[in-house]
Amino acid sequence: MTRSRGGLNLRQRSHPQLCHKNKTLGSLPSWLQGTLLRNGPGLFSVGDSEYNHWFDGSSLIHSFTFSNGEVSYRSKFLKSDTYKRNIKANRIVVSEFGTMVYPDPCKNIFARYISTHLSNIVPNFTDNNLINIIRYGNDYYASSEVNYINQIDPDTLETVGRVNYRNHIALNLATAHPHYDDEGNTYNMGTTIIGLGRPKYIIFKVPAKATGKEQKKPALRQVQQICSIPFRSALFPGYFHSFGMTENYIVFVEQPFKLDIVKLATAYFRGVNWGSCLKFDEKDTTLFHIIDRKTGKKISAHYYADALVVFHHINAYEENGHVVFDMITYKDSNLYNMFYLHNMKKDTNAFIQTNQDFSPPVGQRFVLPLDVHKESPKGTNLVTLTDTSAEAVMQEDGSVYCKPDNIFVGMELPGINYKFNARKYRYFYGSKLEWSPHPNKIAKVDIATRTHLEWYQENCYPSEPVFVASPGAVEEDDGVILSSVVSSDPDITPFMLVLNAKTFEEIARASIPTTVHMDLHGLFIPDAV
Repeated sequence: MTRSRGGLNLRQRSHPQLCHKNKTLGSLPSWLQGTLLRNGPGLFSVGDSEYNHWFDGSSLIHSFTFSNGEVSYRSKFLKSDTYKRNIKANRIVVSEFGTMVYPDPCKNIFARYISTHLSNIVPNFTDNNLINIIRYGNDYYASSEVNYINQIDPDTLETVGRVNYRNHIALNLATAHPHYDDEGNTYNMGTTIIGLGRPKYIIFKVPAKATGKEQKKPALRQVQQICSIPFRSALFPGYFHSFGMTENYIVFVEQPFKLDIVKLATAYFRGVNWGSCLKFDEKDTTLFHIIDRKTGKKISAHYYADALVVFHHINAYEENGHVVFDMITYKDSNLYNMFYLHNMKKDTNAFIQTNQDFSPPVGQRFVLPLDVHKESPKGTNLVTLTDTSAEAVMQEDGSVYCKPDNIFVGMELPGINYKFNARKYRYFYGSKLEWSPHPNKIAKVDIATRTHLEWYQENCYPSEPVFVASPGAVEEDDGVILSSVVSSDPDITPFMLVLNAKTFEEIARASIPTTVHMDLHGLFIPDAV
């Protein structure tokens, strides 16, 4: 995928299977040793068939390896079952989020009905894992939000093989944004729609030492369920893309952006895509669940807020008897519509003119007091922290109504110095949006002062910024920011950008002499010391 001026050019190029040493301008820090893995859509048509949505494109894995002041780039398509079936058929044969696929009309009618119609009553989701790279034990996986993940070799980017969550824990959906603690354990969340008992959300943990290199079994074989939370509405589970974690708690936001199970099961028959099965109920409330990481018990207080939509959590921590968590929120669910390819092909001005109803992303802080008593005076703000305007107001029925503190408007794809994950922190980094699906700036937000720094270059579009800390760093922003950049200017080759995280000044850039696609999320793997 390459950009044209003002919009996107989605013509398919040759399949990337590349490895390049990259020319560097400036000087890379000698201590920067490791590999940045990135994941995102990279193939939008097969044969004469095309995808409808950017989130449907075949997963393309990128790696940027930093070693001795040089950067090497490699990319390969994820060899998922979906990818292999599509390539073999020379057309798209597996349905995706925004593209529903129907059987070959040349097939026998009876065979079509048995093999396709009945199987779509309970969708067998694609394994096109294009969202993120996650680690379980010593294993690395390309992941999306379905029951399948694909293990990859982080050095060669070869696809090792597919793993089904359901072989290890009863999940139909799972997030691509897990958390890691200081010991290397991985925490994640999923949804059980079909199975024994009532449908529920599941929080689980995979131990750090779940995989030995001499063992070929997946790390998920040692998965441990922490707890389950019933849906508040059995047929309408809340959609979630990420969650929060503090030192002692998991923070789960059950939002009124919901998956309609009946519509999901009948989407194929009705001729609509799975994305249309997500609906935002602006008249409903947002519930906050706080779960003890060790015991799996949920805090009994009923915390709620006005209707909102959230995809990405920034960070969460505990302070003086409160759980503080920051998220990127929206007033509606129109974000996904931005990424239909007919929208992405528009130039920025045309997009803004035809999509003026999109609400901007807002970084918001919520504060939940842990010690809630029903005897507390009604109408009282239970938040006693002095560095935030967030409120948690006791209601007549004993519930707690939470009002956020707005931190920053216009940021998405947030990241932090992960050493401060689950701890009180000051800075976060992200893509600055000026209401276009093409973020053209990255920024650093200082939560304490509510100020920010930006990096910008005309006609350039940076990816999600990733923070890498300096060795032995004490200060939170002592390190560098990494971001791959593509351009609509044919005279500007793609490049890896390296910024000083303190000042946001450019340290170096490494040119990439090949087509590089916009990606979604990724993971930096430091070299073993």
